Amino acid sequence: MKNRDMTVTGCLRPGFDRRMSKEEINERPIRKWTGPVHLVRSREQAGDAVEHLARESLLGFDTETRPAFRKGQRYLPSLLQLAGEKEVFIFQIRHLGLPRGVRSILADPAIIKAGVSPDFDVRELKKISPFREAGFVDLGRLARQAGIRNHGLRGLAAVLLGLRITKSAQTSNWAQETLTPAQITYAATDAWISRRIYLALKQLV
Repeated sequence: MKNRDMTVTGCLRPGFDRRMSKEEINERPIRKWTGPVHLVRSREQAGDAVEHLARESLLGFDTETRPAFRKGQRYLPSLLQLAGEKEVFIFQIRHLGLPRGVRSILADPAIIKAGVSPDFDVRELKKISPFREAGFVDLGRLARQAGIRNHGLRGLAAVLLGLRITKSAQTSNWAQETLTPAQITYAATDAWISRRIYLALKQLV
């Protein structure tokens, strides 16, 4: 492990011996998902998406929730994002809830769902429709096992992949009827990068 994490100067990489700073993260080049994105708004579309997702053994997982700006105000997730090897599916929960087929993917122990702090997202999704989750992996937990000091999605992308993901759309209204292209790219990128981070971490732990 130690030799793998050493640079040519003999110093451990930022993120291992110390937490990578925000300034260092911001020096990394921005990368976004540029592949196919499927916006799922109907039960028919959800059925097609589940057929594709069921063939995957590893999915990047994330959700987006409408931000609350008043005390005591809370919302359930508006989007569920699942990223396979070559395409990303974004489910607009406000239009279709969590269909049975989608819940079956979330409950399938043979399909790894990798994300940062997925336990919270799963609890919130179960408030919409109950299911028995299986196959979820917390990237932050894997990062700690690998001796990495950054545990968030943005930090892990910088430490492990040498790139930066933008958070510019994070506080936008995810519950609106029509998502903007920027929102779709942001949501797809978070799921895609989660899958890539998992693959990178598996080389270390």
